[in-house]
Amino acid sequence: MSTAQRRTLVRVLTALTAVAIAVPLSGCSIIGNLLQGSAPQAERDETTQEIVEEGQADVFTLRVGDCMNEVSEELVSEVPVVPCDQPHDEEVYFDFTLTGDEFPGDDAIQTEADDTCLVEFDRFVGLAYDSSTLDFYAYRPSEESWTQLSDRIVSCVIYDPAGQVTGSLQGTAY
Repeated sequence: MSTAQRRTLVRVLTALTAVAIAVPLSGCSIIGNLLQGSAPQAERDETTQEIVEEGQADVFTLRVGDCMNEVSEELVSEVPVVPCDQPHDEEVYFDFTLTGDEFPGDDAIQTEADDTCLVEFDRFVGLAYDSSTLDFYAYRPSEESWTQLSDRIVSCVIYDPAGQVTGSLQGTAY
């Protein structure tokens, strides 16, 4: 199993755990109070929607262009995002929406995520994945988020296995 596949598996399992815990809770204030105990929420520019102040962001609100730091906890409902001009571990480089009413299965979603993220990786970086030193993984819907939250979004995330970067990896050709 590659590093990207292991990271994807860990992130899917943690997202599943987060959904399994969060969904039974009722009332936004309860969930909000639980989440408020962590770091402050990230701040976005009202016009560009770029992150301008580091903080936490709900994994369901990530956008293309968001830069973040790696999450090491098993339970992930929020991720630490930072402005891209600050050192960071990862960047969301492409989003796409899956279709269908029935959950297609983890393997089918993984395959579509890998295939689409790979094509978009080449376009984003400006270099074929096989020639690049960079890697990617995808945040993708779990069966629970698909059926209970109508989650259909796949977010492709790029990172440099060598460590943190400053700025976007778009067009870097490495």
